[in-house]
Amino acid sequence: MGLLDSVRWIDLCPNRDARGVLTAIEGARTIPFEIKRVFYLTDLVADRAGHAHRDTDQLVIGVAGHFDVEVSDGRRTHSFQIRGSDRGLYLPPMVFVRLRNFSPGAVLVALASTHYDPARSIRSWEDFLQAMEAEPE
Repeated sequence: MGLLDSVRWIDLCPNRDARGVLTAIEGARTIPFEIKRVFYLTDLVADRAGHAHRDTDQLVIGVAGHFDVEVSDGRRTHSFQIRGSDRGLYLPPMVFVRLRNFSPGAVLVALASTHYDPARSIRSWEDFLQAMEAEPE
């Protein structure tokens, strides 16, 4: 099984009633990691990400609009369209991520397993490829 096979959809089980929709996400229950950080992106006019995290698990959710998440392990690349808030895309560590094609009004929420530290990220494609060559298979 390759690294990209770990990228997967996680259903979030929204609870709908006459008042609206409530979707709860619980660390290490709904998703496969404890949540240490939550961030969101709004007013998106250009591609985002373009990096990999050395040891951070993430769940990416589109709470409004839609956008594409492109993931790569350095050999294979796959693209997912995020549309709707009833599921999120799980991103394991050491997957290079690009966020693209944001619709007007798109809002992205991400849950992460670590606190922010720039040293945890590989910020260029070339550095990522070098790091992947150094990784045991």
